[in-house]
Amino acid sequence: MLASNLPKSPFFPTHYVPISRSFHISCSVSLQTAAAEVVNGRVSERNEIRLGLPSKGRMAADTLDLLKDCQLSVKHVNPRQYVAQIPQLSNLEVWFQRPKDIVRKLLSGDLDLGIAGFDTVSEYGEGNEDLIIVHDALDYGDCRLSLAIPKYGIFENINSLKELAQMPQWTKEKPLRVATGFTYLGPKFMKDNGLNHVSFSTADGALEAAPAMGIADAILDLVSSGTTLKENNLKEIDGGVVLQSQAVLVASKRSLIQRKSALDTTHEILERLEAHLRAEGQFTVVANMRGNSAKEVAERVLSQASLSGLQGPTVSPVFCKCGGQIAVDYYAIVICVPKKALYKSVQQLRAIGGSGVLVSPLTYIFDEETPRWRELLSTLGL
Repeated sequence: MLASNLPKSPFFPTHYVPISRSFHISCSVSLQTAAAEVVNGRVSERNEIRLGLPSKGRMAADTLDLLKDCQLSVKHVNPRQYVAQIPQLSNLEVWFQRPKDIVRKLLSGDLDLGIAGFDTVSEYGEGNEDLIIVHDALDYGDCRLSLAIPKYGIFENINSLKELAQMPQWTKEKPLRVATGFTYLGPKFMKDNGLNHVSFSTADGALEAAPAMGIADAILDLVSSGTTLKENNLKEIDGGVVLQSQAVLVASKRSLIQRKSALDTTHEILERLEAHLRAEGQFTVVANMRGNSAKEVAERVLSQASLSGLQGPTVSPVFCKCGGQIAVDYYAIVICVPKKALYKSVQQLRAIGGSGVLVSPLTYIFDEETPRWRELLSTLGL
């Protein structure tokens, strides 16, 4: 651009200082290099896989705990930095971000994988097909996005979404006022359910105060136990739940298809998550039992419904030395039992002759192949 063509602005000085040709060439090369590295918001030359994790709050702490339980501890040397490592995954970078920014950066290609609440993925993903849920139930961050109205006044006898929609008060001139932070899911839900005369407003802080202050008729917000709603004289209504939410593992479909390393890393993370989550609340029970054969002992064990284990009991001979001879008097039974049925299972084992019962918690249960991995490959068309 010539000096005479520069716009008159504080950012464009009206005088022009000549610069050497070598400087122009250097700048040109640098700009070309930068352009080559960034394509449609994606770093094409990037080799590392990037995983976005929540940076603050309960979701952040629970996410780190889950990864630690899966032997994927995050090494965060400097808590002021937003980047960290998982030593077990050498080609992976962890980036701490706000949940909504995790979703946005998955869409822009700046992240390959992320963990966030399903509500956040749904709100900021806006149905984009490039977002793919890899694991939909990480077992923490449980809540629901729900519509709530006052218990008093004109809403006292309103107990369902259908009744709310049929109230004559809502017109084009005087719509139902809903305070929410979910500006995509909220309007979509109302439209899908036939509520056409609705206006939305966002509010900072606790939304529960909005109806009492007269700035909204209803709120659309995340609910865990519902205690806060009750304390503010609000109630949920039938049909008013937009979605159930918990932490999910989400990925960029483009990344998984275009980069084998991203797909391989996803496979390992998914297998570790599945194995640990499946084992949660499960116990290994080992007992010795007298019997004439392994089959006879197995029949005795399988006669009790709670002793079937995952696929059936493992029955092995217990060898002992008696009178200088090796003999089999006992058989060892190994079964997997859920926590809620543990004591009942131990009682049943004793009742059919079990003794020396040992109980230990399970850490992982690895399947032959992870069901969600098969689903993922099918979704990707691989």
